Amino acid sequence: MKPISVQLYALREQSQNDFDKVLQDIADIGYSGVEPFALFGKTPQAFKAQVEDLGMAVSSSHFPWVNRAELSQVVDVVQGLGLNRAAAGFGADDVKDEDSVKQTIDTINSLCEQLKPHDISVFLHNHFWEFNPVGGELPYHSLHKHCPDLQFEVDTYWAANFGACDPAEEVANVKDRAPLLHIKDGPNEQGKAHVAVGDGVLNIAEIVHAADPDVLEWIIVELDACDTDMLEAVRKSYEFLTREQLAVGRK
Repeated sequence: MKPISVQLYALREQSQNDFDKVLQDIADIGYSGVEPFALFGKTPQAFKAQVEDLGMAVSSSHFPWVNRAELSQVVDVVQGLGLNRAAAGFGADDVKDEDSVKQTIDTINSLCEQLKPHDISVFLHNHFWEFNPVGGELPYHSLHKHCPDLQFEVDTYWAANFGACDPAEEVANVKDRAPLLHIKDGPNEQGKAHVAVGDGVLNIAEIVHAADPDVLEWIIVELDACDTDMLEAVRKSYEFLTREQLAVGRK
């Protein structure tokens, strides 16, 4: 079993009010790690120290996005957090046709080369639009095929593309370079809110087991929006994944 982390974007509203309390709440639930999307004024070094003082680790970071920030900032923050991977994410227009997919491939390969001297690799966090066919192939598959140094943080809910794809198959397709999995759950219907992991329609066990255990490092809970209390959904997600022995926490 791999350690369990949480993408703090799930608790973005609470974080704006009291970020320290959010980190304490996550630690109290038993999470082994956190994945920040912002540091709310903290330095990378101070954030890392605070997380470690709470008994957790910084699993990965969505700040700053490597394709939306100055390279020097990416290097400073990633290294300050004690990480060796930087996140990339692209919009729907970046994979809408063959020309845009080609441009995105070129962008990713260039970023990988620029970060290589700093011993930092690039990982892609997907949305659902990478799973809409372009020229007879899913853009996600094209990126895997033509970006040999790219790693993957598979957002397994979006990889289902509202029933158009099998998320377990998509995880298996990139398992050779997928050290991170984003696990979320819900009705798998566009426009509807997510639910606590285990309360939706996705086969979470099948998805997790599709990864390569020799490559996978972290299971990361991410819920974009819930109709229920978000902290409770984050707690229930932890309880489900650890109870089903799909991830391991600190409790």
